[in-house]
Amino acid sequence: MKLLTAAQTRALDQATTQAQRISSVELMERAATACTNWLLDQLQPAFSTEIHVFCGPGNDGGDGLAVARQLHTAGYAPQVWLLPAEKHSADFLHNQQQLPEAIRCQELSARRLPPLPAGALVLDALFGTGLTRTLEGLPATVVKHLNQSAATVVAVDIPSGLLADAPQPASSAIVRAHHTLSFELPKLAFLLPRNAEFVGEWTVLPIGLDQPFIHNTTVDNYFVDAALLAGRLPQRARFSHKGTFGHALLLAGSYGKLGAAVLAAQACLRGGVGLLTIRTPGVGYTILQTAVPEAMALPDPASDFVTELPELHPYAAVGMGPGLGQEESTAEVLRLLLQQVGSRRALVLDADALNLLGTHRELLQKLPPNTLLTPHPKEFERLVGEPALDDYHRLDQLRAFCREHRCYCVLKGAYTALGTPDGPVYFNSTGNPGMATGGSGDVLTGLLLALRADQRLSPLDAALLGVYAHGRAGDLAAAESGEPGLIAGDLVRFIGPALRELEGDL
Repeated sequence: MKLLTAAQTRALDQATTQAQRISSVELMERAATACTNWLLDQLQPAFSTEIHVFCGPGNDGGDGLAVARQLHTAGYAPQVWLLPAEKHSADFLHNQQQLPEAIRCQELSARRLPPLPAGALVLDALFGTGLTRTLEGLPATVVKHLNQSAATVVAVDIPSGLLADAPQPASSAIVRAHHTLSFELPKLAFLLPRNAEFVGEWTVLPIGLDQPFIHNTTVDNYFVDAALLAGRLPQRARFSHKGTFGHALLLAGSYGKLGAAVLAAQACLRGGVGLLTIRTPGVGYTILQTAVPEAMALPDPASDFVTELPELHPYAAVGMGPGLGQEESTAEVLRLLLQQVGSRRALVLDADALNLLGTHRELLQKLPPNTLLTPHPKEFERLVGEPALDDYHRLDQLRAFCREHRCYCVLKGAYTALGTPDGPVYFNSTGNPGMATGGSGDVLTGLLLALRADQRLSPLDAALLGVYAHGRAGDLAAAESGEPGLIAGDLVRFIGPALRELEGDL
């Protein structure tokens, strides 16, 4: 699913009216109907609900007026509040003329702000994606009034005051919506951490916008859903064998952190790897042979941490990091790995391998092309060497880092962002807060290692499938145990079902 800019969204609306030979008013009616139907699903049969519709002077306000009319037809009694303006859009004026006399329509002022009691519903249709500056004056006062109320706030297309794809000052006046109803596609702003308090729960409402335009539009950002991944994970041929799916080497574990190695190894096996060998300190040998009997254990001469790199020629992919520790001798193993792994052998780096890269930044220049890194935000900050100014700056850092080092970078979060060497960023749609638990990242590393060992998959497809399936496994696990009770081991159990959902035809 593509994430369009605000300018591209406006062009999409225009392309739709031209391709489908409809007026902009007809398209607005279609959008309003989608909003109304969503609201009716939430409201029925509570006809006593107090409904307030706040409308700005542009097309977003026109949407609000159309929804108010449709709610009135459905038996509700919405109250409409208008921002005063010298100029209104043509579609706003059309819908204002269509309002029945029974709908109360009042102009807002700083001294005339309606009480919004708990239990009331507020529809925010003040400003949409066309907004290019922060709100001031009366609009800002109205937004503050909405945010201080106890009413449930539903935003039309985007919360008023929130820019769709650009940073803004922390002090900006922005509606704090409980729900946001986006037309056809989500907005980039919905996926960034700072905006969660404004967007609330968001829903995409299809309104039949022109699909050829969307298909032919070049974008910098994607939202990864099952439709985007369709056909990327082929089914297994009947005459497949272990070699078909690759032999992976996992360097993981140190004294006191062998659980990370166990979780990563189990996830790699559940991810479908043909063979797995684990390089682990001597203290981990018995543990791994017992906990992961399907894997081969290759103990290091040192007891407590990894100090030597084994021969790499048997392996299609190498993963390094979970529970590894940051001893200087382990840093030397990483240095040797980057020198010897070559461009034909896939490489996945996580956890302490990333911390070692951040400490020994000269090693970043030795990353082979298509290396896959999986940092959380703090680890990423160490890799780039400076904190991000805001969420958009962090995305710029991600693109620049991936271009410079010709790598893929999984920046973990609520909507995990996958940076690519070519520039596009892919935001993941699966996962839940229950996955914020120790070991979840180790499971992701093992799963990605398995998919990178599979020679049928491109680096991009392996990364997309791994991140999506990891989140999907978390969703399946949460459905069974609940989010608070979810542990990393639960993710391992649901990797198989998550991948099964993604398997396509041969």
